[in-house]
This record gives sequence, structure tokens and C-alpha cells, in this order.
Amino acid sequence: MTGSPAATRSAASALRLLDGIDPQHCTSPGQSLADGAAGIALAHIEAALAGHRPWDAAHRWVRLAAADPVRADAGIALMYGAPALAFVLHAARADGLDRYASARTQMDDLVDALTRHRLQLAHDRLDQGRPGTFGEYDLLSGLTGIGAHLLHHRPGSEHLPGVLAYLVRLVTEEILLDGERLPGWWVAHDPCREPMPGPRAGHANLGIAHGITGPLALLAAAARRGVTVPGHREAITAILRRLDTWKQPGRTGSWWPYYLTFDELLTGHSHQRRPARPSWCYGTPGIARAQQAAAIATGDTRRQMDAEHTLAACLADPAQTRMITDAGLCHGWAGIVQTTGRAARDAAIPQLAGLLTARLSGALTCLHRIGAAGGPGLLEGAAGTALTLLSTRGGEEEQPIRSGWDALMLIN
Repeated sequence: MTGSPAATRSAASALRLLDGIDPQHCTSPGQSLADGAAGIALAHIEAALAGHRPWDAAHRWVRLAAADPVRADAGIALMYGAPALAFVLHAARADGLDRYASARTQMDDLVDALTRHRLQLAHDRLDQGRPGTFGEYDLLSGLTGIGAHLLHHRPGSEHLPGVLAYLVRLVTEEILLDGERLPGWWVAHDPCREPMPGPRAGHANLGIAHGITGPLALLAAAARRGVTVPGHREAITAILRRLDTWKQPGRTGSWWPYYLTFDELLTGHSHQRRPARPSWCYGTPGIARAQQAAAIATGDTRRQMDAEHTLAACLADPAQTRMITDAGLCHGWAGIVQTTGRAARDAAIPQLAGLLTARLSGALTCLHRIGAAGGPGLLEGAAGTALTLLSTRGGEEEQPIRSGWDALMLIN
């Protein structure tokens, strides 16, 4: 290992986490990027690309991930089945060596067919004016996640414009429920995916993992790369206005509710009185990073600086950071570290970059103190924590992200 002492320490911690993962203890389906062998393979791929380890371990985990028949039915998205394996196999060629070419082509064909089918189902639902579900549009289980994969690995895909056009429609059209107009991304279940009774059942989610911030992040990332569709900028603006409406003033900085009920949408008032746990998946860090990226994409320097100050203030608030109790990527310190690192690299002015880097240093300290995350997986376990430690600034030195793995978080 080479680099600063802090970077060396982070890499050593990451490798210890990976060495502690026993394949026999991985009970989740191998094709799961969230908590199975696919996510662990991605961590080993990053370690191999960085030169920390030979490719043998990565190959073993890839084989485990692909051991069972590949799933590509209508409910499959980024975190499982063909899209998850495609994401991993594309990451393995980040250094220019065309590993797994035949298998990758097969996965790409399955993802293409799946995307066509899912887009048709989504447009049919919007045509009928019915409430949707997370599974239709979100980052972890919906079309936003598939779009994130296509944008990062296959930006010339014929299906990427279709995903973006669907998101434009999702955020600019409304549905009618109990005589009231609701956003097209209203879902007919609670935040835990459980059904809700009554004519006003459901909620509007604001997070990046399951809510409208995910589509915002994808639309912003695509625009920054020059990939746009008709109505693209209008859709970004529509989401930003919606988030502005629900931005809450706080003693230490602004924040957003996790989600909104039917009555909250109608009254314009959130029942959430104070910030909940900050994380990548829900709350200020993920939303602020997506707003920063959207501001960069649209040339709105004032909004960009506001987003960066909001993120920095959140991480300086002990009342909020005390609620972060695990090391995981989804809602723990690893996700905070990775999100803040990306935000710091894009910061509008040096002073803000320095402020965010100072917050990042504190977050890294917390991550090291907590140590291993729960379980072996990527979203909530050791693999995701290891990826963060391999990929984030170590003290004064910036670590390159070789595999582009955090494209699955839509913060890159």
C-alpha cells in the first residue's frame, strides 16, 4: 500500500473487513447487490483495481454471484438479478481489460429486455392515472436504478433516453386520488411497503433511495454528462421546487422530512417537527448532494452553495449525528462519508470545499471508531464499508474511485 498514513490506514481497514467475510456465512441470494455475493464481488473488484489484492478473490465472488440461474423478470432492478450482475461485470473492466465479456453481453441483453418491459408497465400505469409503488421508479428497486447503471456503464444505450423520458413524465404529470391531484410519484403503500387502508392511502417519499430525490439525482447526472431528453430541465426544476416547498428551517440548518402523507400534501405542513437521522438513503445528506448536482447541471451557483452549506451544517449538528449508530452505507457513517466526499470534490468555492472536507474528516473518524458493519453485504454491511474506506479521501490525499461503484448511489 502507498499513500498518506490516513489512506494506508483506511485501505488496511477495508481489507480486514473483506478478509473477514466468509462465503459460507452469506445466506442472501448471490445475485443480490445489496446483501449477497454480487455486492461483495464489487468490493473485491475495487480492491483489485486499486492494486491492493490480486484478482483471484474477485473472480471467486463473481462466480458465487452468478452460480444460480439469472433472474430478469418484471420485478427485477439494480439491486438484484441481471442488472446487479451487469453492474458488477461492467465495473470489472474499468481498467480497460475486457474481463467477463461474454457474460456481460448476456446480462446487457437481459437488462435491455427487462427495461423495455418495465417502461411499458410504468407508462401504462401513468396512462391509467393510478398510484404507483417504489418498485416502479425508485433507485433501489425501480427504473431510476436501471437508469443509473445505463448512464454509468452504457451511456449510448438506446434505452437510457426512454428511462429519462419516463422520469420526466413521472415528475411533471399528476394523478387524481380522492378528488385531489397528487404527484405522479405518489405511492399507494407506507414507507415500509406495507398496504394502507382508506381512500387516501400512501405517501410521497423525498429520499434518494426510495423517493423523488433519486430521479432528481439521475436527471442531474445525465445532464452533467450531456445526455438529455425533451422536458429534462423542466423536470429537474419541478423536483427542486417540490423540495423547496418542503425544506424546513432549523436552529442549526435546513432539513427535509422523510416523506409526506396525503393530508400533509394538502395542508402544506409536515408533521415531522425536527430532523430525523441523517443518511444517504433518507434525509439531508442524500437530498443535499442531489441538489448540489442539479445546481451544477443547471448552472445555479446560489443553489449549489446553499446545498453545500446545508450538508455541512447537518454534519456539524451533534443532535443529528448522534442518531447515526452504524457503519453501513445505506443509513450509516459509510454512506455519510461517501456522499460528503463527492460533495467536497464538487464544492463551489475553496472555502466550502474545506468546510466539507473538515466534516468528512470527522465522519471518517466515526467510521473507524465503529468498525465493522452488520453482516457482510454492501448496503448495510462490511462490503459497503470496505468500499467506502477504499474510495474516500484519506486525510489530505484523495483516493480515486476506480470501479465507479458509487454510481449505484447516484452521488457520482
